[in-house]
Parts: sequence; C-alpha cells; structure tokens
Amino acid sequence: MTPQKDMKQRVQSQFGHVAANYRTSAVHADGEDLKRMVKQSPVTPTALVLDAGCGAGHTAMAFAPHVKQVIACDFTRSMLTQVKALADERGIDNVTAQHGDVENLPFQDRTFDIIASRYSAHHWPHPERALAEFARVLKAGGAFIISDIMAAEDYAQDTFLQTIERLRDVSHVRDYRISEWQSMLSAAGFMPELLHAFDLTLHFDTWTRRMMTPAPNAQMIMSLFNSASDDVKRGFGLPAYVSGGDFTFVIPGAVMRGEAKVRR
Repeated sequence: MTPQKDMKQRVQSQFGHVAANYRTSAVHADGEDLKRMVKQSPVTPTALVLDAGCGAGHTAMAFAPHVKQVIACDFTRSMLTQVKALADERGIDNVTAQHGDVENLPFQDRTFDIIASRYSAHHWPHPERALAEFARVLKAGGAFIISDIMAAEDYAQDTFLQTIERLRDVSHVRDYRISEWQSMLSAAGFMPELLHAFDLTLHFDTWTRRMMTPAPNAQMIMSLFNSASDDVKRGFGLPAYVSGGDFTFVIPGAVMRGEAKVRR
C-alpha cells in the first residue's frame, strides 16, 4: 500500500466513526470565519458552489441560501449521510452530497463559480494536487476560499501544533503556514489573498472527545502542554498548568481566497 492510500484509508477510518459528532459540533456549525467565507466570495443567485472536503456539510449549508446549488463533496461516505441529515434538519433543498476525492474530482472542467473548503485541508496528503483540480474545475474568474488551521511561521510553535494535532488524530497530515498556502496557491495559478486571521478557542475535553482520541494520547497532549516553553504556552493561550480536561486553549486559523486567473 502506498503512503498516500494508507493516509486516505486512515481518514476514512477515523471520520467514519465520528461523523455524527461533526454534525453537532459548535465549532464547525458556526464562527466568524464561516460568515466571512460567504461574505467575501462572489456569491450570486446563479452560482454553483463546491464544498470540497465538506465533512458534515456546515459550509455547504452556509452558502446554500445565497446561491443556486451547492455540491458537498467528501471522501468519507458516512460524512455524506450527515450532510443529508443536516440539510433535512434545516429545510435546505439545494445541497447535493457527492462522494469524491479532492485530489481527483469527478467533475468537468470549468464547472464551478466558487470552491470553498473549511477545516479539511490539513487531512489532504497532497494539497497541491487538490489545488490543481480546483483550478481545473473552476470557471475563469471564479474563486477558491479556504478557512483552516494555520501553523505559525515560528518553528517551535509550528512543531508543537503538528505534534498535538497528530496525537489527537492519526489522520492529520499538516496544518500549513499562511506563507505555504500563498506559495501553493500561486503555483496552482491563483492570486492569493489573506482575508482574516483568527484564534480558534477549543475546549480540551470537547476537542478530544469529538475525535474519540485515545485516553493515553490525550494524556500525552496534556503532558506536552505542561512541559511547553513559556512562549509556546502564551502562543496557545495555555494556563501555567493543566490537570483534567476542563480548560480551553487557542490555535491559529485564517481565511484565504485565491482568485482563478483568467485563462487565455
């Protein structure tokens, strides 16, 4: 088995068991970043939107009232069941669930006006392939907009973030830095723009239970929190000492947009 196939199987295995947790997750259901994604996208009543790596479908539902149709696409089929349930709960009838891989999309060239992705890209084994696919299926002048966790440019903060993410979730690949996204977007033919940087506040118990993180891994994360340098603790909004899971911390995020260059 290739490393890429192994990682994709890990994604399916991990999220197959916890899909319903993401439909009810407050972090995923709302947020200033989600509002900005819609507000700063070229939404029109005739627009066709792709929610790439849709998870339980919260991003698709946010766009749906403003556009003609949203295709919610995910690699994990149990997530698509949650998309359908969420659409039914909210009375939304213009969201369609579609199984697919962001690195090999099952759509024709120049299909979509907007591609949106939220809290998904850190699971993609090859984000550059996904961006190439987005450039292929976007119409000329369309836009890709992403909200995700963004690693700090500081190496110590970056390393710490990747370590706790991996301990929590074995399907985690990487939280990229803003500078890395800018480079990847440019290489794929997009004009990148940073729209909004934010700190995402997380409750430790809720964060680990949502992913069903094994107890030994959760303990290792708390041990890392307690042994972290003062700079790292400040960067993650950590108290001086943690004991038990009833505390909050912050991780950095950002909303970025890449406008598709007009093809000649």
